[in-house]
Amino acid sequence: MQIPDSVRFCLDRLENAGFAAFVVGGCVRDACLGLEPSDWDMCTAALPEQTESIFSDRRLVLAGKKHGTVGVVTDSGVVEITTFRTEGDYRDNRHPEWVKFVPDIEADLARRDFTVNAMAYSPTRGFADPFGGRSDLEAKILRTVGDPERRFREDALRILRGVRFSVRYGLMPEEKTLDAMISLRSLMDTLARERVFEELCKLIVQISADELRTFAPILAAAIPELEATIGFQQHNPHHIHDVFGHTACVVEAVPAELALRWAALLHDIAKPATFSLDESGRGHFYGHGKESAAMANAILLRLKAPTALRERVVLLIGQHMNPLIPDRKILRRRLSTFGSEAVWQLLALQEADWGGKGTDEPRENGDFREIRQILQQIEAENACLSLKNLAVSGHDLMALGFAGPAIGKILNHLLSLVLEEQLPNEKNALLEAAKEVQP
Repeated sequence: MQIPDSVRFCLDRLENAGFAAFVVGGCVRDACLGLEPSDWDMCTAALPEQTESIFSDRRLVLAGKKHGTVGVVTDSGVVEITTFRTEGDYRDNRHPEWVKFVPDIEADLARRDFTVNAMAYSPTRGFADPFGGRSDLEAKILRTVGDPERRFREDALRILRGVRFSVRYGLMPEEKTLDAMISLRSLMDTLARERVFEELCKLIVQISADELRTFAPILAAAIPELEATIGFQQHNPHHIHDVFGHTACVVEAVPAELALRWAALLHDIAKPATFSLDESGRGHFYGHGKESAAMANAILLRLKAPTALRERVVLLIGQHMNPLIPDRKILRRRLSTFGSEAVWQLLALQEADWGGKGTDEPRENGDFREIRQILQQIEAENACLSLKNLAVSGHDLMALGFAGPAIGKILNHLLSLVLEEQLPNEKNALLEAAKEVQP
């Protein structure tokens, strides 16, 4: 295992002082999988005061000392060293009633969530893997350390983390673990919304359609509005999937960008609420785009999502039923109104939405490839799409005698002419057009 020099320095100094020291948890798991660990956590038999003494010649971060963690400042950043510990029962599905420092690594590993995260390694002492994490990785199994129900009652976020680990590393929860994840999913109601949102963001950019279907009950516990979409038949010849099945296909089909994945997950969330059957037995969802946007806004507000992300997701959902078509003037308008990034994301969402029907129908509203080509042409031309790119300014209009609100009105009128390709974005042409308007 290739351990960074800064971490190896800390390991060696602790061992030389007579204290067992290991790298532990996710870094060991990732190294076993041949991945580059992003974080290196350490644990040791040394008590916090002893760790502090051993590294007394270094700058230290002691904010976590009472919990057993001492941070050692190195040239490569802070290395956090935590004393081996065990914990009492959890009083609130998150915090243990007590924490006690212990002298051996196995007792420390016994408190961790999953076997694949309950491994430690020391260059001096070798692997500590008392719960079979390496064999579970090889068998592609996700299993809790000890009783699954106890692990999830200790911290309900472990249920979502279990889904993420399954998706990220291609692991399948063994039967008891999966049963407990599903049966105890309501415990997630006790979690801070920020914690749920953070975990969902990590998960959503990795998950596939099949995995969404597998873990649908758990995701619906995290986002209750999804529950109604699971198994909801659309009674429409253009769709072969139920609403959630279609949603799963769309999520997988869009690029793994956070705003797009959230938009895909929530784009049809109002379909059950807007469903109606006509006399022929055909299902309709009138106004579901607008209603889904409103529901998505409420969901993301509840989850305390960043404003910029929430607004982009709501925009994409609200526009997903307003198809982009291969019309140069219309596409210029869209680019002007929403910006380039949002239009490209909307195109990706609409294309995935169409493909997610499962019927292989030809596109009724134009060819997505043609739309992409037109967008690329417009961007390659460095076209004027906003007032800041217009070849005239408010000062130019003031020189013609315009004043006050009229200036903004005329600028927008000129931009509209440019967008409609009725005028070139050239100063003289624009000023002549402005002169035709009575100041």
